[in-house]
Amino acid sequence: MDQFANPMANPTPSPGALPTYVQISEAIARRITAGQWLDGERLPPERTMAAEFGVAVGTLRKALSRLQGQQLIRSKHGSGNYINITPQAANIYSFFRLESLTGAGLPTAELLSVDRIPKPMDAPYFGPDSAAFRFRRLRFLDHQPAALEEIWLDGSVADHIAAEEISESLYHTYQTRFGLWIVRAEDHVTFAPTPPWSVDQFGLRPGETAGYVERIAWANTGAPLEFSRNWYDPSVSRYVARIK
Repeated sequence: MDQFANPMANPTPSPGALPTYVQISEAIARRITAGQWLDGERLPPERTMAAEFGVAVGTLRKALSRLQGQQLIRSKHGSGNYINITPQAANIYSFFRLESLTGAGLPTAELLSVDRIPKPMDAPYFGPDSAAFRFRRLRFLDHQPAALEEIWLDGSVADHIAAEEISESLYHTYQTRFGLWIVRAEDHVTFAPTPPWSVDQFGLRPGETAGYVERIAWANTGAPLEFSRNWYDPSVSRYVARIK
């Protein structure tokens, strides 16, 4: 069995980093949804998994408990933990479609900027407000720079969002800050030049060809509230959509 990508390997986590047990549960969840473990397959012993993630067994158990609540695993007394894929299973990164070339990879992100500005003229309809919050981020997979993200959230959700309120998972921020969550999305995948606001850490310079994804996303309110643009480095990551 492949070794885990260790989410604790980054010595300087961002201020908005998810709790360690959440990172671990999301790393496991992405391996499950990527098909690296099959329904009904037994997970390694807890002490083995804790050692591979570099955490205490108690932290690992907290992550497993979260996965049970998400209906991604089930525990058999005296036997261990087993993959339990159901239609209701969901995790923070359920809608995240970029994967490392060597495996699913744990997503993390560095916030570059957040601004409340007029919506771009070329954007599709994504809510009633003429303004939107624009988040620009550098996305990592297993701490390797993989993509640039420009995410627009309709301004009707709030008057102000402070940078310190923003988690590495924007969907987690949406749930905890605004009480809304994304229920469906439509992606358009092609190629496009890397934007001029690219950063040195990203592997492609401005103007170089990147994989490109435009997304319109609908919230639990039934309305489209988010529009995003993502430029990804195809030498590091790939876009994956699995049909069930």
